Amino acid sequence: MIALFRLIFVLPLFVLACIIGSLVSLARPFHRNNTFSVSQLFAKLSPLIGITLIVRVDKSITDTPKVIIGNHQSNYDVVTISGGVTPGVVSVGKKSLKWVPFFGQLYWLSGNILIDRDNKTRAAGTINQLADKMAANNLSIWMFPEGTRSRGRGLLPFKMGAFHTAIQAQVQIIPIVLSSTDNFSINRWNNGHAIVESLEPIETLGCDKTKVRELAKLAHSRMAAKIADLDAEVAVMNKK
Repeated sequence: MIALFRLIFVLPLFVLACIIGSLVSLARPFHRNNTFSVSQLFAKLSPLIGITLIVRVDKSITDTPKVIIGNHQSNYDVVTISGGVTPGVVSVGKKSLKWVPFFGQLYWLSGNILIDRDNKTRAAGTINQLADKMAANNLSIWMFPEGTRSRGRGLLPFKMGAFHTAIQAQVQIIPIVLSSTDNFSINRWNNGHAIVESLEPIETLGCDKTKVRELAKLAHSRMAAKIADLDAEVAVMNKK
């Protein structure tokens, strides 16, 4: 019954948010702050799904270009970890996203970067293009190094694209993590707390491609540890 209520009332609000975001993006297509504005709008929908969202991310972390990496859990990411998006950030997604009704058109107009993930031969060229765009437009790039939603399986192994990009651009890597949401349900009034928090930067200055796996391993261990800490904190909060 709760799920039906949300489908009737919350889904139209999500579509409305997509339309509003698209209109804003049409007024300033591909502007560097479109993704930030839209993400903040989506995060405001979290209470309607019974989520008390806490965001601990300094908006100034992307005053200069960075590579942001986040954990990718489920569709709830749209209204949770989106709260951690900062000004000057765009994300990297697969080309097929632009065909998703409402959201896909918004994603494209917001200035996010669409790539062909199936074309492995273009991978190096794509990384070079990302690095060039970061430098030319003072952009930070948000990537999900797991490559897919974890769906309650914990932090999955990382792919190397984000780390190659950071090394190519010679910028810091900023991990931003979301506490676990695998127990959330659209059919529950109160899903409790979710915390989004940024971690200390990981330096890449002077690194070359031989350091890619080392950086990925360091980022994975730090993120996994922080997620465990946040889950413990959330458990205490939800008992109160």
